[in-house]
Amino acid sequence: MSAPLSSLTQRATPHALALFRIVVGLLFACHGAASLFGVLGGAMGNGSTVPAGSWPGWYAAVIQLVGGALVMLGLGTRGAAFISSGSMAYAYFSSHQGSALWPIQNGGEPSAMFCWAFLLIVFVGPGAWSLDRLFFGARRPEEQVATPQREPSAA
Repeated sequence: MSAPLSSLTQRATPHALALFRIVVGLLFACHGAASLFGVLGGAMGNGSTVPAGSWPGWYAAVIQLVGGALVMLGLGTRGAAFISSGSMAYAYFSSHQGSALWPIQNGGEPSAMFCWAFLLIVFVGPGAWSLDRLFFGARRPEEQVATPQREPSAA
C-alpha cells in the first residue's frame, strides 16, 4: 500500500468504525422496534408484536431496541455490544443451528452477522463519534495507544 493511501486509511479508521457502529446499532434497534411496537413490518414481518414478557422473544426485542440504540449513540458501547452479541449467539444456536449446519441453510444469517459485528465493536470500541467520547473525554485509558518515543541522540 502506498504511503499516502496508508496514511489516509489510518486517519479515517476511527470515522469508519463510528459509521459501522451507527449503522449496525440502527439496524439492530429497528428489529427491536418492529417486534415491540409492530412498526416497520412488525414481528416476523406480519405487523404484529411479540407478547409482553414472553420468553425469549420479548426479552430479545428489548435487548435489540435498547442495545441497538446504545451502540448507535456510542453510550456504554462495549457493554451494550457485548450483551447484544451474546443475545444473537443465543438466538443462532437456540433457533437456527438445529435445522441445518450453515446459516444460509437455516435462516440464521442475520443472527450470525449481528453476533460477529457486535463482537468486533466490543474489541475496537466506538470510534470517533460517540457519547462515550463526549462524556468521558477524547480517550479513555484503555483506548490510548502507546506511541514509541525516540531517545535523543547523544551527538
